[in-house]
Amino acid sequence: MEEKKSKVTLHGTWISPYSKRVEIALKLKGILYEYVEEDLQNKTESLIQLNPVHKKIPVLVHDGKPVAESLVILEYINETWTNSPRFFPEDPYERAQVRFWVSYINQQVFEVTGQIMFQEGEAQAKSVEEARKRIKVLDEGLEKHFPNKNIKENDDVGLLEIIIIATFGVHKAHREASGVEIISPVNTPTLYNWIERLQDLSVVKEVEVPHDKLVNFIQNYRQKCLQKAANA
Repeated sequence: MEEKKSKVTLHGTWISPYSKRVEIALKLKGILYEYVEEDLQNKTESLIQLNPVHKKIPVLVHDGKPVAESLVILEYINETWTNSPRFFPEDPYERAQVRFWVSYINQQVFEVTGQIMFQEGEAQAKSVEEARKRIKVLDEGLEKHFPNKNIKENDDVGLLEIIIIATFGVHKAHREASGVEIISPVNTPTLYNWIERLQDLSVVKEVEVPHDKLVNFIQNYRQKCLQKAANA
């Protein structure tokens, strides 16, 4: 539960994995918050005022003070609400490993996997090959550096787990929408098992998007992007 009474508002959008990161973190900490759904095609004046630099979601507003950028927000939540779960391990080396693999997902994996949804033909094939290579590196890293990871309850979740489930928790919907499989129990067993165990947790179930809704959105958005590229 919260350590003190405060007003917390999250500005986000339902499809954004960045918003999902913050939603999961708030749920994990037991923080009561108001959620404001933003339309990124028609940004509100309040969003622009709260995040004048990037004008993007998510933005967390805590007692009138805005905090932007998902990773910054997660660290702010962890430092402000010091109850369990803590998002970083106590051991300095383990903390370093968490930060490294979070950075790897953000910088090396997220963009290339996202490209697949809006490509076809040879361009998509190249992105798929590269994405599988990078995901395999992540899978091997998880197995090597977190061999005894136990995920059975909310207190077992930290920063890395939040990033993984917010980023890859929708992989089955993406597979159905695009026909491309990047994560599987055969080729990436460690990552796949982490995702499966995380999806069983109550906090994740509370914020997850219905599968069919997500598939329909991805398919429609993919078609619009491909059509726009064809007409360019």
